[in-house]
Amino acid sequence: MQMQDSIAALTAEITTADLSNAAHLDAFRIAYLGRKGRLADLFDQLKAVPAEDKRAVGQQLNTLKQQAQARFDEAQQAAEAAADNTPANPDFDYTLPVVPNALGTRHPLSLVREEMLRIFGRIGFAVAEGPEIEDDWHNFTALNFPENHPARDMQDTFFVAPASRTANPDDVPTGAPELPHLLRTHTSTVQVRVMETEPLPIRRVMPGRVFRNEAISARAHMMFHQVEGIFIDEGVSFADLKQTVYYFVQELFGAGINIRFRPSFFPFTEPSAEIDITCLICKGAGCNICKYSGWVEIGGCGMVDPAVLENAGIDAEKYSGYAWGMGIERIAMLKYQIKDLRLFTENDMRFLRQFEAL
Repeated sequence: MQMQDSIAALTAEITTADLSNAAHLDAFRIAYLGRKGRLADLFDQLKAVPAEDKRAVGQQLNTLKQQAQARFDEAQQAAEAAADNTPANPDFDYTLPVVPNALGTRHPLSLVREEMLRIFGRIGFAVAEGPEIEDDWHNFTALNFPENHPARDMQDTFFVAPASRTANPDDVPTGAPELPHLLRTHTSTVQVRVMETEPLPIRRVMPGRVFRNEAISARAHMMFHQVEGIFIDEGVSFADLKQTVYYFVQELFGAGINIRFRPSFFPFTEPSAEIDITCLICKGAGCNICKYSGWVEIGGCGMVDPAVLENAGIDAEKYSGYAWGMGIERIAMLKYQIKDLRLFTENDMRFLRQFEAL
């Protein structure tokens, strides 16, 4: 009699159970259809039923289990059908064509920068980087720029407020001088920092953005990228510098490129020279990029001035070195036959897609 009462009570529970959502469905399945559920427990109690009643009770339990499974399956199918018929966004037009998921690509300046660093890396130049906002010492004074040099004028340099004039004067040590701060005009600032802090010998290459207050045109921009390098050791000569430049140009542009060193002046090198190669856009015939000369300057170089070595705490009587610097935009224009420097910063997809396969 107790078994019959249990079956009747369980039948009432299964018949009236709430199956209106997924949580209730899962709770129903665990409570009644699981291996440790209420029905399984009654089947375990069947062995205690007298032999003459066991057959009838067993049939009742099987019937109840089928009813419970049928009710669960019906409610589950109804829930799945309702979910399929409910649009995620009723305002979305599912007949619209699929929007292509186009992959991006590296910028041509990034491609050239990485290639330049790989070339110099193969001959032992490690990468060094520094801040874009610099002080007067690292950008000018340590590099042997006299106080009246034109590069210090507002027409060439973007000056910013020194630290002691900012919104947080408490961050500045008491008595600190108000040296002018600026957006670096060359990555030579990193050369100074390396010479001040690293042990000799030094063989470093410095990539980065630089800023100059210039009019934007097909050949110039107020923001551009440079890669500079420096090598300091005992017995370094201008011949070592020339061989490094020859190696770089031939690795980047191929053998047979004409190179010339044109005497020049830089405050931080002596002697100094401009590095020219045959214009690859016009093949030496003359164009707006080479100013119709047939030659294009790709950088400047020279032996590090002894005064610069001494400013960085290096014995100029014992050590010598060479330094060079090149504009990445100028190199990229020659390598990819680009005639307008402004294309690098205009984000024109028609221009950028040309480099997807590189």
